[in-house]
Amino acid sequence: MLSRWMSGSSRNLDREYNCTVRLLDDSEYTCTIQRDAKGQYLFDLLCHHLNLLEKDYFGIRFVDPDKQRHWLEFTKSVVKQMRAQPPFTMCFRVKFYPTDPAALKEEITRYLVFLQIKRDLYHGRLLCKTSDAALLAAYILQAEIGDYDPGKHPEGYSSKFQFFPKHSEKLERKIAEIHKSELSGQTPATSELNFLRKAQTLETYGVDPHPCKDVSGNAAFLAFTPFGFVVLQGNKRVHFIKWNEVTKMKFEGKTFYLYVSQKEEKKIVLTYFAPTPEACKHLWKCGIENQAFYKLEKSSQVRTVSSSNLFFKGSRFRYSGRVAKEVMESSAKIKREPPEIHRAGLVPSRSCPSITHGPRLSSVPRTRRRAVHISIMEGLESLRDSAHSTPVRSASHGDAFAGPGRSGRAESSERVAVIADENYSPADSVLPTPVAEHSLELMLLSRQANGAPCSIEEEKESEAGTPAAEAEEAGELRALCPGAGGLGAAQAEQAMVCLQSPRHGKPAH
Repeated sequence: MLSRWMSGSSRNLDREYNCTVRLLDDSEYTCTIQRDAKGQYLFDLLCHHLNLLEKDYFGIRFVDPDKQRHWLEFTKSVVKQMRAQPPFTMCFRVKFYPTDPAALKEEITRYLVFLQIKRDLYHGRLLCKTSDAALLAAYILQAEIGDYDPGKHPEGYSSKFQFFPKHSEKLERKIAEIHKSELSGQTPATSELNFLRKAQTLETYGVDPHPCKDVSGNAAFLAFTPFGFVVLQGNKRVHFIKWNEVTKMKFEGKTFYLYVSQKEEKKIVLTYFAPTPEACKHLWKCGIENQAFYKLEKSSQVRTVSSSNLFFKGSRFRYSGRVAKEVMESSAKIKREPPEIHRAGLVPSRSCPSITHGPRLSSVPRTRRRAVHISIMEGLESLRDSAHSTPVRSASHGDAFAGPGRSGRAESSERVAVIADENYSPADSVLPTPVAEHSLELMLLSRQANGAPCSIEEEKESEAGTPAAEAEEAGELRALCPGAGGLGAAQAEQAMVCLQSPRHGKPAH
């Protein structure tokens, strides 16, 4: 009997598990791992496949059966972290955005970061004013189709590409104008480099928002960037805390605390509430890792952190990678022939459907849009009289992007800053955490308002993913569109707010 048990145990340890990792260009890498394989083993396989040396900026993300997103921990067993049944489905994504992406040593690294920021732009994580949006889209167009050719690119050709959740004809014309007149002769690598330089100056560069509520019950998005901790509400950045001002982060249940020490010994505690305890723990771990990566001088300074004031209580966590300064020093020593880059080109993908019309606000009758927006606002009582109630200027959708440059963000800890002239509303913004049941109805309403498919089934029919991939994307893809209570009907039409990402025909995060 003992020998039978030992034999069964041995077979279990030798068991292999199939893993599929969706890459930034929406291709998929499939491999098998053993039960005791660590996250580092899978990550190294991926980086070898991609011929990537500057790999510390990247990570592997997955969604558990409760629709909560996680970053794969490299020091732990992959199988033990995956609560879902095999085969396992994950995504390769940028985890730590480079402080200066244009300064990355290798073109292959810049290309992968370009793909990630292109997703961020499409999904609404990266906000920008109209002129910046047009320039970024023109860079993408130049990188993907090359110089403007009247024989190949008829009138209105830019409308065939989808760069944003929603766009206007005016914006399409501006994109085409820049592409025709300003970017001729730029190679894909040059266009991507210019894209990175421009994106890095925007206020929301590197933002991966976590939906929360403040102590007054107002919706907010918390995010960790290369420059510090930010809180976004409506069209405002209500807090920006530099990394050297953050003294502690902890959580208890759904409550997240950020301790701040500023000049003249001024100390404050910011308190926010996540949708679930699991979402709060994920928020806390992301904060710990980002602060360690961007703030510390060397990885030997990393310490194990407790989520509670008492070290023996709560969760404990330790960042296990190198820090930004070490990564940059290591990159400077890279000496090899530049690896060949296989650009995705214009192949329609789950991530960036380059050859499909994006939804336009004008495609829905005005009376219907008003009814949809009012329905959404009635279902969001907690947002009344909040920062989202700031009146917005009635204008066409394409005129509503804004964001101060990086210099203002890095040099000042100004607590409140307008990051957009109007509230920007991505059509399919994806939340990184579970969404309440009523949010599904809001998502469908908002999709109808934006001219997108009206049911999840319609989207699934257009996807060729595995059941596990569909479950993962369903967890990543939920729209939150908080409206502003008390607005007039005309203003309400412009008052939907969303931050965040992925899907087919819409990128998977």
